[in-house]
Amino acid sequence: MTEPLETERLPLRIFAEKAYLDYSMYVVLDRALPNIADGLKPVQRRIIYAMSELGLSAASKPKKSARTVGDVIGKFHPHGDSACYEAMVTMAQPFSYRYPLVDGQGNWGSADDPKSFAAMRYTEAKLTPYAATLLAELEMGTSDWVPNFDGTLSEPKLLPARLPNILVNGTTGIAVGMATDIPPHNLRELAAACQLLLKNPATTFDDITKVLPGPDFPTGCEIISDATELRKLYATGNGMVRTRARWMREEDGPNGMQIIVTHLPHQVSPAKIQEQIADQMRAKKLPLVDDLRDESDHENPVRIVIIPRSNRIDVEALMAHLFATTDLEKSVRVNLNMIGLDGRPRVKNLLEILSEWLVYRVATVRRRLEHRLQKVNERLHILDGLLIAFLNIDEVIRIIRFEDDPHAELMARFGLSDLQATAILDLRLRHLQKIEEMQIRGEQEALAAERAKLEDLLSSEAKLKKLVGKEIDEDAKKYGDDRRCPLVARAAAVAFEATEILPSDPITVVLSKAGWIRAGKGHDVDVTGLSYKAGDEFLCSVAGRTNQLLILLDSKGRAYTLNPRELPSARSQGEPVTTRLDLQDGASIVAMLAGEGGDKYVLAGSDGYGFVAKLDDLQGRNRAGKAALTLEGKPLAPMATRFGAEDRLAVATAEGRLLIFPVSELPELAKGKGNKLITLKGEDRIVAAALLPPGALLEVTSLKRTLTLKAGDIASYVAARGSRGNPLPRGYQRVDGMAALPGGKTADVGA
Repeated sequence: MTEPLETERLPLRIFAEKAYLDYSMYVVLDRALPNIADGLKPVQRRIIYAMSELGLSAASKPKKSARTVGDVIGKFHPHGDSACYEAMVTMAQPFSYRYPLVDGQGNWGSADDPKSFAAMRYTEAKLTPYAATLLAELEMGTSDWVPNFDGTLSEPKLLPARLPNILVNGTTGIAVGMATDIPPHNLRELAAACQLLLKNPATTFDDITKVLPGPDFPTGCEIISDATELRKLYATGNGMVRTRARWMREEDGPNGMQIIVTHLPHQVSPAKIQEQIADQMRAKKLPLVDDLRDESDHENPVRIVIIPRSNRIDVEALMAHLFATTDLEKSVRVNLNMIGLDGRPRVKNLLEILSEWLVYRVATVRRRLEHRLQKVNERLHILDGLLIAFLNIDEVIRIIRFEDDPHAELMARFGLSDLQATAILDLRLRHLQKIEEMQIRGEQEALAAERAKLEDLLSSEAKLKKLVGKEIDEDAKKYGDDRRCPLVARAAAVAFEATEILPSDPITVVLSKAGWIRAGKGHDVDVTGLSYKAGDEFLCSVAGRTNQLLILLDSKGRAYTLNPRELPSARSQGEPVTTRLDLQDGASIVAMLAGEGGDKYVLAGSDGYGFVAKLDDLQGRNRAGKAALTLEGKPLAPMATRFGAEDRLAVATAEGRLLIFPVSELPELAKGKGNKLITLKGEDRIVAAALLPPGALLEVTSLKRTLTLKAGDIASYVAARGSRGNPLPRGYQRVDGMAALPGGKTADVGA
């Protein structure tokens, strides 16, 4: 009868607590959290190492993913194959990783559904060139090796990362009682931050955030958190990054004006965005949108087309509503929790992460140099023995041929070490002819120079850091790229009710001579009584509504579009218009127009040419605006938002000639030079113009005197468009301005 086994009796409370703590520590340290050294979780590290062992470098041919997964779970990671394959897929998705580590062929999922990848038996994979930064120094004595789960193989405890991969690609993970959410960053910016710390260990947090201002997601969305929010996030290791989709307005779509969404926030599905917008349309909560299409393809991975119901809709307000009610604007959680070099998980700030990683990197480079120095010393030691053998080749051959123990005899006869004697005995006969003194001494000199260089580097911390900085800079140039996510601080979007998406409030936009722009509520703003900067004064103003177009015309005939809602309040002194527009050299804003898209204006220049243009046709698509009026002189202020077929245009020249003709004789154009208004000779130019409704009188201003032309007087100046015009009376030939007297619309202009 067998004796009963000895058992340990524990209270259930203590046993459960110990078991749960053991499990928690395993999940935290060996599964869910990345290590600051290489930025990888254990499963990711094992996948990368297993692929390198299979010879799947960037230059090799890919192999079936099932083979890689089989090696990983069979040799290093005894867990489920589906979980292992999913980790591998994530490292291959360009919309998940900023700098992918795996180069996959086949169906590896899409931004619509990242988990729609094909089974591992169908896909193939190899490592990307960037993965070499994690593996290049693995066989150079830089890593500690530990037994695998069954003790039959060894695996690296950490990979010798040449770049701070913990921040380059980031990661997410859920452990027990803690989690991690590290966003990706731009490689060049990270390299610049590392260079600052290497050159000056006393570099401050503010210095770091100047070169590393924020994350850089692979999808290229806008980061709309302001600098203060991002600094607080990096200072504490916790926070949120607000991201927003990027979009543009396309005027010449197949259905007219349309909105194109080109970049989405990180980990947002285009299909989900369309579903959210479509749900609002079906519920009749989005009456301003007429249609929604997905035109994404290989050339345009994200192209969501939103077609407004009308060209007059305020697209800025519409997009603000969509940002607030869909995932077009999304906050990304950041929790910089990781396992440090001390083996403990902790939330670290940005300065701590970079400083600690550089400690690891400097130590890794030191180990690499020491390993190489050891190899160089060993080779020099062997070369010393080979040189002795060369100088005594006949005696060496005799000992090998006739002595019972040539190994011991060589050591005793020539004072060789065990390593040197072994190297001599391992020589093949055909290699004896290569044992020449010059060759040996040449190799000795080269190795001695390398040894001196290595010892010099190892003896100087400053030189070692300089080498580390140089290598980081080289890798950044090789693998880095430009920032994808622009940093544009914006307020969080606020949703409107369906009836409030397009509020129409009266507004007056004011522009100063120095180019400062602002907007006041209402149409009764005292524009001349506003406060202006020293030396500045009022130039022009325009009354409109917040849901109308605001067009600015510059001195070179280009037209620009601004959103009246975004302009600073008239209570302030405004802001330079150049912060919102890219004006050409020497150009300045000379006039503003506001109204509905169908409103018409007369555009003309002092060179005597002009045409009628719709406001819609003057909308610029971007900050650079669009060419509107082809000029050889100066532009005249645009005249009249609305005019009838019987209205007439009066133009006066510097030589004192006046011509009046029907506006209907001018062509309606989207852009160009237009037709001749009046014939000019020599240096003559147009100095004033005015629109005359039927029955209106014309007031001509010359210096401080005014001349009022009644209907009979006006008739003497009426002629066909392009005529020379008739001279004004003596004393009024220097025209400073013209205006239609009450009874018609006032529209006066000077040169």
